[in-house]
Amino acid sequence: MKEMLAQVMTFVKDEEGATAVEYGIMVAAIAAVIIAVVVSIGGKINTAFNKVDANIPT
Repeated sequence: MKEMLAQVMTFVKDEEGATAVEYGIMVAAIAAVIIAVVVSIGGKINTAFNKVDANIPT
């Protein structure tokens, strides 16, 4: 019984899973920022290329 209680206490005190969750949240936040930047800049770059294309003589 003592061994089982010791194993349960070790499991409860283990913070490795919490660390993995924290890293997962950080990765999701970074991905969201990258997606927002790409969407924001993507339209401006597309507009710039369209202007250049329109001004190139055929």
